[in-house]
Amino acid sequence: FIIQTNFKIIKVFAMENYQNKFVTEELRLKVPANFKKEWFEAEKNIWDPWLSSQEGFLGRQIFWNKEREEALILVKWEDRKLWKNIPTQEVNEIQGKFEESVKKALKLEKNPFELIYEGELDNQE
Repeated sequence: FIIQTNFKIIKVFAMENYQNKFVTEELRLKVPANFKKEWFEAEKNIWDPWLSSQEGFLGRQIFWNKEREEALILVKWEDRKLWKNIPTQEVNEIQGKFEESVKKALKLEKNPFELIYEGELDNQE
């Protein structure tokens, strides 16, 4: 006689336990199918070089969901402190270059790639 249960075992760790562990930045964007190519080109040409120059940057993965027309970007950082020490003004400047590049390529007045979600994932290993 086997009983299946739906119990989940959850361990909660204080954030300070992970201060010096890998952390992954998680970004979700609305990326319409008809703009996917231009979005991806701008990601490669603008964000990749800048990210590669950042201390603590370990790499990133980019996914696109055709049905939802959404992108998932996972950026892996050596630790949270290095990531969060990047000046907001610098990030905003790169975002501005990204948006200008996209608007020019698509002949639009507004960036069509809406940020849906921004968060972080802690490595549990």
